[in-house]
Amino acid sequence: MCNLYSLVTSQAEIRDSFGVSSDRTGNLPAMPGIFPDQRAPIVRVGADGERVMEMFRWGIPGPKQFGEHPITNVRNVKSPHWRPWLKPEFRCLVPVSSFSEYADTKPKKTPTWFALDENRPLFAFAGIWRTWTGVRGTKAENPDRIEEEHRLFSFLTCEPNGIVGPLHPKAMPVLLTTPEEWSTWLAAPTEIALELQRPLPDAQMRIVAQGARRDPPE
Repeated sequence: MCNLYSLVTSQAEIRDSFGVSSDRTGNLPAMPGIFPDQRAPIVRVGADGERVMEMFRWGIPGPKQFGEHPITNVRNVKSPHWRPWLKPEFRCLVPVSSFSEYADTKPKKTPTWFALDENRPLFAFAGIWRTWTGVRGTKAENPDRIEEEHRLFSFLTCEPNGIVGPLHPKAMPVLLTTPEEWSTWLAAPTEIALELQRPLPDAQMRIVAQGARRDPPE
């Protein structure tokens, strides 16, 4: 599953592309390697109907019977655990420049980066979000392991296309690439929004780098 992605698009371009009216992220640096449980920007619709960009933490807890381990990628949208968060008010866009899967090479797996093209134009994962109270964050961020309310996100996956499938045959993230798709995901009725849970056509993406855990590498 995709557990590593990059966002190196400028903050101004992210705001302009997604129609953000309120940017609450502060000074957003380039993020060439975003890992689970880290904070990253998402775009959602606020209470006033305007689009807001905020920093949420990656990984929504799974079902209690399985230990509530953070889930970064959501495939089974029919699950009772995920259905409540598929309503429009809990959908979000996760801004992305590229994402990584690991090629099963020896002696160790090789990070392989996918993007729309070599210039890493901005797109979005189809995300969901929720609040949750518990212990999250790295030991450096939360050394005393204090329970707090967190705002968390995950994103949907689907069958892989012909570009991702040879490296990762189980799934790929749901990629949204146009303003129309972004608006549909944020606002459409659930049954219509879920029509976007499909692989991006092969011709619309490619492998852009291999070997490093950051894209572009330093």
